[in-house]
Order: sequence, then C-alpha cells, then structure tokens
Amino acid sequence: MGSSTAYQVAKRGQKTLLLEQFDFLHHRGSSHGESRTIRATYSKDYYFPMVIESYKLWEEAESQIGYKVYFKAEHLEMGDSRDKNMRGIIHTCHKYSVAHEILDRQQVANKFSGRFDIPENWIAVFTEYGGVIKPTKAVSMFQALAFQKGAVLRDCMEVKDIRKDNGVKGGVWVYTSNGEKFWGKKCVVTVGAWTKKLVKTVSRVELPIQSLETTVCYWRIKEGNEEKYAIGGDFPTFGCQGEPHIFGTPSLEYPGLMKVMVHGGYPCDEDKRPWGPVMVLESLKEWVEERLSGMVDSRAPVATQLCMYSMTPDEDFVIDFLGGEFGKDVVMGGGFSGHGFKMGPVVGRILADLVLTGEAKGVELKHFRIRRFEENPQGNVKDF
Repeated sequence: MGSSTAYQVAKRGQKTLLLEQFDFLHHRGSSHGESRTIRATYSKDYYFPMVIESYKLWEEAESQIGYKVYFKAEHLEMGDSRDKNMRGIIHTCHKYSVAHEILDRQQVANKFSGRFDIPENWIAVFTEYGGVIKPTKAVSMFQALAFQKGAVLRDCMEVKDIRKDNGVKGGVWVYTSNGEKFWGKKCVVTVGAWTKKLVKTVSRVELPIQSLETTVCYWRIKEGNEEKYAIGGDFPTFGCQGEPHIFGTPSLEYPGLMKVMVHGGYPCDEDKRPWGPVMVLESLKEWVEERLSGMVDSRAPVATQLCMYSMTPDEDFVIDFLGGEFGKDVVMGGGFSGHGFKMGPVVGRILADLVLTGEAKGVELKHFRIRRFEENPQGNVKDF
C-alpha cells in the first residue's frame, strides 16, 4: 500500500519520500510471496467498484513498467446455497449488472470437466473477474515507478514516532529508530501489522487490529493432471464460503503445485512471531481431496510459506485521517484483513487523494473510518 501510494503521489509531481522499516521486498509482513488472488465476488457490494478500478490500475502500471504482475483468470465462488455470503455475492452481481453464472453441482462438474466436485446443496457463482497478482514483483514495480517519478526510497528505516510541527513551518516530523528525522507537509502511514502499535504511540488511539500469522499451502497435482489446473487455461481462481473459508489459485509459481489455503490464522505479536507451527490442516486436507476430485494429492502440502494478516473485527479496511492534533496532515491505511492486496493500486490512489486534496473521489469511505470502532466498540464481525 505504501509503495503504491508513493507512486501515486510522485506521479502527481509531489516531492515524495518512501520509508520501509526492513529491507525492501522483505518477507516479514503481508506483501510478499508469489501469488495473491484478485476477484470481484464480494458480499459487501462497496468493494466491487474498488476492485474494478484496481484491475484498470494494475494494467496501467504494467504498461509503464514493461512487465506483467497480473495474470488473467476467471473466478468461481462456491458454498452452501443458504449461505448469506453466497446470497450477498449474487446481490452484488445483480446490483452492478455483472455477467455471471449460478451453477449447481452437475453444472460445475460439466463446466470444469470434473475438476471441481461440490455437494448437492451447494451452488457456485462464476464470473470473468478473477486472476492472480504476483505480490513481491508488484511491490517492486510500484517502487521502481515511484523512483522513476522522482521519489526517494529509503529502507531499514523503522519509524518510531510522528509529531506535529506546531511552529511556523507546520507539517509533521517523522522519527526513525536510528536517530534520523524527516519533515513533510503530509504523512501517509501504511505499516501493516504494526499499525496498532505505531498509531497508539503517535496518537494514543487504540485500533482493534489483530495480527494473525497465516500459512500459505501448496499441494502437488497428481501426475497427468498438471495442465488441467495450470494458469492460462480454463481453470479459475476460486473461493469457498463457510467454515473453513478457503481460496486458491491455478498452478503458476511452482509448476505442478497448486495453492489452496485457509483464510485466517493464529493471533501473534508481529515483533515476536512463532514462525509456525503450521496451521491444523485436517479440514483443508479433506477439502482438497473432496472438492478437487482426487486429482490433487491431499496427504499434506509439499511447500508452505508464512504471512501476516492485519485483521479488523469487521474485516473492513481502515482508510482515514488520523485526526486529533494532526487534523488532515496524517492519513492512514491499514487493517486490510487478508483481502486487501488486490486493491493495492486503488488504495494507493485513495490515500494519495486524501493526503493531497483532503478527499477521495469515486469511493465511499464511511465503511473504512476509524470512528466506526468507537460507535461499535465490540467490533461485531460482519460478513466478508
């Protein structure tokens, strides 16, 4: 989110500084690895326009850098026909006149030549809006584009404090753990799993953002079936509503391996992570065996990677001015809850709008305001 914002601000001719607490393209946060799903099947309909704009911005950035980070695929969302998230997804498709197919078990089997097998009481929603983003490559792309537009990039710069300049100069001072400080008219905070700690230090505001360590799992496709599940064919990205909430991608980064994982993880301290153990996988093994028609080896994943989520109670983002003494001088983006990466380009655009003009056009930010946690202190979980 920070790299995308830096690019958006720099390309508008603003003097821009991007600070990263670790080295660039590190694997200690949420924006690394080889694949993220992009899809528009949201039960919360206000995400749909953001995803559609994001598709356009991904392709625009690709055209400027000269290489691909977005790989097109269609998308299949499946679940119990009575599931309210499935009903919400269908509502979103109707609201925005999205071309889609609602499929029963036999239709799913026919459409995908037996590669998916869902129970009798399930349905699936099929749309053209799917795809895979390569995250580490994408972050590198935005950093390169920001640099091309004149941004200054500094890594190994852990921000410890942000203070308002109450003198004639105005603006804000940013202090790092190695003793350096930087001044700017405005500041955007996009520190992922460290959002809660930094915001509390800076403003004493307590945000209900919980870090989770999640496990990305890769499963071996059984011999002879590799091409059936590969990117570039007719196999879609996919999600499965319910418990466990599962999503996956066609085989791309590792030939013959397919990513299927659970949306969620274990609470952790982002500075004292356990780096495992791997999540309990029994329900995931069962899902792989039954839903992928026995064509994928379900005994155990052959490779795993670790990643962090920054979860809000309602799984909605936090995109807002920090407020208080900072007014509109500090803008923050956080709490992306394991489903934000696909919207990195549009979030960057929104954060740039907020920091440069004080408002963001074309998006309703009421769902992402900090104040919602004060109005709903228990943070009742909403459907995602």
